[in-house]
Parts: sequence; structure tokens; C-alpha cells
Amino acid sequence: MLNYSNKKRAFRLTPPQTLAIGFIVIILIGSVILATPSANTSGEALPFLDAMFIAASAACVTGLSVINVGMDFTTLGQVSLMVLIQVGGLGFTTMATLIAIVLRRRISFRERLILQEAMNQTTLEGIIPLIKKVMIYSLVIEAVGAVLLAARFMTEMPVGRAIYFGVFHSISIFNNAGFDLFGMYPDRSASLIEYVEDPFVMIVSIILIILGGLGFIVLSDLITYRQNKRLTLHSKVVLSASVALIVFGTIIIFIFEYTNPNTLQPLSFGHKLLNAMLQSVSSRSAGLSTVDIGELRQASQFAILLLMFVGAAPGSTGGGIKVTTLVVLIFAVIAMLRGREDVVLFRRRLDQERIHKAITFTLLSFFLIVIATMVLTTTESAPFLPLLFEVTSAFATTGMSTGITDQFSSFGKAFLIVLMFVGRLGPVTLAFALARKPEKDKFRRPEGRITIG
Repeated sequence: MLNYSNKKRAFRLTPPQTLAIGFIVIILIGSVILATPSANTSGEALPFLDAMFIAASAACVTGLSVINVGMDFTTLGQVSLMVLIQVGGLGFTTMATLIAIVLRRRISFRERLILQEAMNQTTLEGIIPLIKKVMIYSLVIEAVGAVLLAARFMTEMPVGRAIYFGVFHSISIFNNAGFDLFGMYPDRSASLIEYVEDPFVMIVSIILIILGGLGFIVLSDLITYRQNKRLTLHSKVVLSASVALIVFGTIIIFIFEYTNPNTLQPLSFGHKLLNAMLQSVSSRSAGLSTVDIGELRQASQFAILLLMFVGAAPGSTGGGIKVTTLVVLIFAVIAMLRGREDVVLFRRRLDQERIHKAITFTLLSFFLIVIATMVLTTTESAPFLPLLFEVTSAFATTGMSTGITDQFSSFGKAFLIVLMFVGRLGPVTLAFALARKPEKDKFRRPEGRITIG
């Protein structure tokens, strides 16, 4: 009996393993649905690899696509895509927990540990109230976004379709997925290119992207600020870094594309600035664009690539290494240059574990992108920078593309699926999911010294 109990405990999944398997199951279910003939306007089954690519891109809220989802998917396919985006954005554990709460089922300690892992929390305290807030905030923001977008779309399409478009694109934009249905119209460009001179659509999109990328912890802090009169250190760092990155990206894109006849040059000064801001905001995870990414100058593409690598905030619908990781690394360098032992942010000292985790996550992400790019340069025929751009976009779950995604070989598509999965789950979480149960060292070895720099 004791042996059976030990075996049962040995086969019990850890929280990282549960998250990994959960995402795999969601992707497989989505793949089966999207591959069925009834989900495709041609009436024929979509190749399973292509269906899996779209399902993975939606569940990992990336936005890369090998088909025209607006034209090639039926309403069933598009609604299935929308559900995958919503589940992927909020996280399947969040959705499962909310169902359990509605059914008044008790949330076990183990399930709380999984939620803690999924929401990137350092403590179990207040995890269930946070999950409730996540759903409320998401539904309210998406509903407002849907109403605003639908009202705008009613000026150019039937009311029913305008409402449908409003709901789909609000969910897609808030969850930083980047999918759009405008390809339904053969004479229209994809994404938001048709709205390059429409301030209303751009401003609504910018707000939705920012709210989705800040993370639910920060949103909760902002909403309760009037009562608490304070923000947590996490929120201060996220807000400060987000503003700095938006300004940085806007200035870079504005400068380099100002005279580009294929992007911003034909626009007025105000429209140039607003489009540069949208691209800056969208680059960090949303994947939407009002200009052809492939027509951007290489300097702009490289700046966007860097923004994609950084990504959004922890606990958000965005990807990347996260803005908090970047801030920790920058201030660790500053502390080292000043000869200080502690890394201090807003008069708070960071523990060494956070710094080590930031370094680990960044290096793992960097090496993964480098290795993936090296592999794809041997299997695909595209130039180096577009391939690096595509790899970074997939890993950072951004979805921006220079237009080469549908040209990838079967191996290339499968490789991008893995990158999107790893990027959404996080390299460190995936490593913990695959690794054996960690054991503490029984002793510490003598300290050694090596020369650095």
C-alpha cells in the first residue's frame, strides 16, 4: 500500500508540467476543429499541420498565420479561433478555475499552486480573488472595445457584421493576438492597413493593446489606487518601463520611416506620429500594423525586433522576456558600474534570486532565438533578417511578420509551432516541466575565482 502511494505521488504532475500539457491539449483540440471541412470555406479539410499552426498561434496569442483566416475560415472556424484566443490569453487554468467557482467547487491547494505558476505570482495569497478580477476586467474591457469598434465598422459594413467584427477584433487586440478578419474582403489589405489615417481605430487599438500588455496585477493596482493611494513596486516598474519603451519605439520608427514613401512619408505629421506610436505599442506583443512590415526600413525592423524580444508585462496577455526582466538587468548593470552590492528600484532592494532568474530567462531566450534562426537559415530560403524577425515574433508571441510565414516549409512551420509554445509557456517554466524534481545540495563546495572582463 505504501509503495502504491509512493508511485502515485511520483506520477503526480508538477504545476509547470500541468501548464505545458494543458496548452498542448488545447492546441490539439483547436487543430482538430480547424482542420474539419465545416471550418473551411472550401469545404475541404485544412492540412493538419496548417490547422495546428493556426491553433498554436491562437492559443499562444501570437497572430502568425499561414492562411487568410478572414477568407478561408467559415464562421465556425472564426469563432473557434476567437475562443482559442480568449482561452490562450486568459490561460486555461484561469478559465477552469472560473468554471469551478461558478459550480461552487472548492479550489484545492494543488490547483492554487498551478494558478500561481500560470499567473507568475510569488505567493498564493489572494490568488482566487485575482482570478475573479482577471475575468471581470477582461470582459469589461473587451465589451467596451467591441462597442467602440463596432460603432466605427457600422459606417462601412452591415450592422450584424460590424458587431461580429467588433467583438472578434476587440478580443484579438486586447489579448495581444493580432488576428484580423479584414482578409474577408478581397480588395482590402490585412490587419489595420486600411485604417492608417483613422485616428479613432488606432487610438482604441492602442488602448486595448496597452491594457492587455500591462498585466492584470497592474490593472488591479490602478483600479484600486483611489482607495489605497499606493502602487506596488511591480506596478511602478511595469508602468515606468512601458512608458519608456513606447516613447523609445515611437521616436525610432517615426525618425526612420518619416521619409519612407512605402510607409509614413505620404501621411500628415499627426498621422505619422500616431502610426509610429501604434507600431511601437503593437511591436511588444500585439502584432497589429497599419503599414506593411516588409516595407519598413531595416533599422525600423531591427528596433521592432528588439521591442518584440522585450515584450509585455508578467501576468499579461503578452510575451517576450517581459519588461520587468529588462529593468532588473539594466539596474543590475548600473549597480555593478557604481560598485554597489544591492540592486535598488524605487527605494526597494531586490533579492539575488530575482536577478539570477532575470539573467537565466534572458540568456535562455536569447540562445533559443539564435539557435532557431541558425536552423531555419539552413531549411528556408528567406533572407537572414526576415527569418530572425519571424523567429523573434514567434517566440515573443507577437505575430508581426514581414510576409514570409506562408512560404515556410513543413519543417519550418513545425519549428515555429514549437517556438510559439515555448514562448507562451516560458523557457524557464518549460525547463522545470521537463526536468526531474530538483534536489538540494547536501553540501557546498569551496569557493573558486575566475577573471571576468
